[in-house]
Amino acid sequence: MKKMTLLVGLALLLGLPALSSFGDEPRKAEPLMQRKLKHAQKVLEGLAINDFDKIAENGEELLAISKLAEWKTVKTPRYATYSDEFREAVEKLVKNAKDKNLDGATLAYLEMTSSCVKCHKHVREVRMVRLNDE
Repeated sequence: MKKMTLLVGLALLLGLPALSSFGDEPRKAEPLMQRKLKHAQKVLEGLAINDFDKIAENGEELLAISKLAEWKTVKTPRYATYSDEFREAVEKLVKNAKDKNLDGATLAYLEMTSSCVKCHKHVREVRMVRLNDE
């Protein structure tokens, strides 16, 4: 177990080369995750400055990203649930922005962020299990 932990730690330090045996999923998803982060930050900026157009525009970009095939890096029922939760929260975010409801948009942003954190945790756990199975 210590050996596996050391290998995983080393893989993380070296840019995750050990995950390459699981296909190109991590590398394909990385640019999408960077785009997602950029738009999520712009949504937060829109919330902070009360710019409903910025919130809606970047929310719509997040929805578009979430519908791309490359988005699906792990095919598990829980992953599908988190993806659905993300899209539902973003749809609420966009609707509230168009309705100029700052409190509703803020709550939807928090739900969206929560779904991201839960999903990323799940993906890390699945990848750890895959590494341990080798």
